Amino acid sequence: MRRKLPDERASITHKFSIGGHEGYITVGMYEDGTPGEIFITMAKEGSTISGLMDSFATAISYNLQYGVPLKFLVDKFGHVRFEPSGWTGNQHIPYAKSIPDYIFRWLGSKFLGPEYALTEAGDAQILRPTEPDSQEKLPFPPVASDAPFCSECGGMMTRNGSCYKCENCGGTSGCS
Repeated sequence: MRRKLPDERASITHKFSIGGHEGYITVGMYEDGTPGEIFITMAKEGSTISGLMDSFATAISYNLQYGVPLKFLVDKFGHVRFEPSGWTGNQHIPYAKSIPDYIFRWLGSKFLGPEYALTEAGDAQILRPTEPDSQEKLPFPPVASDAPFCSECGGMMTRNGSCYKCENCGGTSGCS
């Protein structure tokens, strides 16, 4: 059974940017503060991405109103990977693998808990090499601490001769 929102409702709007694609997420809430609808407005009105995100938001809104738990949607759509992706400027979600990845990690962190903003590796900050516990010594040298992050996907690059290569997407640091 559908649970409609009241005619007047509280809402929150969040501006985002993913690899240069700007947009806004507006969440309409029930009286108890839980989300009941979302609107996604992309800056390039009339674009394919704008139309798809508007349709996607309508479908998600119906899911919420028909009782699909937000946690289920966050688990399903968070961490999906496709273009456009990129750096966000948000300190809690520094890199988004797709627009739905960012939206659902933001929704999860806002309405379910800050742990939903975490990356797959479990750190909300940009991934960086760490030292093993003093009790555990690795039988091989740790990742080079000067290795850059991939400009394509945000993954840690590894040395490939005098250059760096991303093991995640195959990108390089400019060498052939």
